[in-house]
Amino acid sequence: MEQLSFSFVVPVYNRPDEIQELLDTMVQLDFDKAFEIVIVEDGSELDSESVVQGFSKRLNIAYHKKGNTGPGDSRNYGMEKAKGNYFIILDSDCLLPSHYLKEVEKQLLRDFVHCFGGPDAAHESFSDIQKSIDFVMTSFLTTGGIRGNKRSIDRFQPRSFNMGISRKVFEKTGGFGNIHPGEDPDLTFRIWEQGYKTRLFDQAFVYHKRRIDWKKFHSQVKKFGMVRPILNKWHPRTSKLTYWFPTFFSVGFALSLVLFVLGAKWPILIFAAYIFLIFISALVLRKSAKVAFYAVLALFIQFFGYGYGFLKSTILVNFIGRKPESIFPKLFFKRA
Repeated sequence: MEQLSFSFVVPVYNRPDEIQELLDTMVQLDFDKAFEIVIVEDGSELDSESVVQGFSKRLNIAYHKKGNTGPGDSRNYGMEKAKGNYFIILDSDCLLPSHYLKEVEKQLLRDFVHCFGGPDAAHESFSDIQKSIDFVMTSFLTTGGIRGNKRSIDRFQPRSFNMGISRKVFEKTGGFGNIHPGEDPDLTFRIWEQGYKTRLFDQAFVYHKRRIDWKKFHSQVKKFGMVRPILNKWHPRTSKLTYWFPTFFSVGFALSLVLFVLGAKWPILIFAAYIFLIFISALVLRKSAKVAFYAVLALFIQFFGYGYGFLKSTILVNFIGRKPESIFPKLFFKRA
């Protein structure tokens, strides 16, 4: 294995404040070797150029501007411009703990893998809504467990807010596709198809801020649900029954309410027990009753939004003889 040289690749769209906060944490990284940061401005009207210039004497930063072609294409553009042989992909709304890069290097030197993913965590500065959304997006009790598990070296599905890939794998696969969201599992599946493994680096976490309100969160998870049947069609071997869970939950919960009105109480009691488990788990982990209450609200938004999107997409993708790009054009970016 050649000596590791790291390049962070960060696409950004109208978020100079996020770049400011991310670069602030990069200055504090406990890492005594050189590394590169590649910022790709994806057609922003409010750019980050002045922010990047403010860090030019403290960090090795390359800054590029391009037209708006989406995050996947922007990451590919950044990796093409990067000088390192191992790329670390981050979203602009992430913060790094000081040990992050040292942990990545330690894991790769111990047992090299061409693609890794790291988890996200809630920073103490996050709002209660951010903490609750982080909980439902990462908890094994919700959809957070679908990505794979810590013991499964070749089945973990990295996400592009915190993902590393070697230059070799980037060149072999061609990088991210033009679907969004869903470009990260699509790339992971193609990496597997090329015979490479992936692994979770559980201590190489980031603080993922997810600056969204309830309405935006619903829109986001609905898109996640719509994308999954498309990925199942493209990569049928990766299809899982667990992807139906939010849909089953949503339909089952609605049915349990009808049965309750008709006098059958036990179905709603089963759902109540699960919801109580979510509340207690969030309460223990986040140490806030308000966050725990919001976590239950976030759970319903996630499951009903994802479940509806998944069911709708499954029906349209599987029973209409058209390409997904023509059925859901808003889920696809045009390449440069």
